[in-house]
Amino acid sequence: MQNPVRLPETGHGNFSEAEWNARVDLAATYRLVAHYGWANLIYNHIALRVPGEPDAFLLKRHSVMFDEVTASNLIKISLSGKPLDEEGDDVNAAGFTIHTAILAARRDINCTVHIHSEAGMAMSAHGGGLLSITQAAMRFHNRLSYHDYEGISTDLSESERLQRDLGTHNKAMILRNHGLLTCGATASEALSLMRYLVISCETQLRLEATGAPIVNPPEDVCERTAKQWERHVEHAGLEDWPAYLRVADRIDPGFRS
Repeated sequence: MQNPVRLPETGHGNFSEAEWNARVDLAATYRLVAHYGWANLIYNHIALRVPGEPDAFLLKRHSVMFDEVTASNLIKISLSGKPLDEEGDDVNAAGFTIHTAILAARRDINCTVHIHSEAGMAMSAHGGGLLSITQAAMRFHNRLSYHDYEGISTDLSESERLQRDLGTHNKAMILRNHGLLTCGATASEALSLMRYLVISCETQLRLEATGAPIVNPPEDVCERTAKQWERHVEHAGLEDWPAYLRVADRIDPGFRS
């Protein structure tokens, strides 16, 4: 496969204010994912499009763990797929395939989150998929995509199927036999969607493990709730993100460096 090209980095003092703020937000998102217990050593990634540069995005170096990410050690990568320079070859090939597939196809999306949580992996192999049985899960009612497993995502040709399966409107996808993917216009939206998706997977699996009968709300109630979630999201980013940043700062404000 062709590798992504690493765009020039000029140091902390020379980043635009918009890019630096994006770097801080992405570093905080990595730290929060680690805090919630979804990290997988150095594997899995979160990507954020660079403000004002639609064909460039930020990603952690493959060898860096989530709780080691800082604003300044993120790398800036092109969507084009040209060869990396010598300094920038610390990029996970599967991560590049998955994140560029979404960012290239969906200009309404600026952030993508991909994890391998235990509940997410279990749900990815669940024959019935995610059920709309809780208020959290109803956020994804008729708004959740599935992508069949093709092996480790190192082949760039898989990008077309990832794009097709996510579609033009959905912002969450279960990668069959693999894990979870969420995306959004902001880091806050993508992270919040992942929180609700993980919680929904965990809740369903726990309930099914009890063997108790499951109460399935009517279709019209599920759809109404999903639309209520959509209206809530229009404002939630403004409300949620400062709280997320306070959590990240309490863990370790070093992500801002």
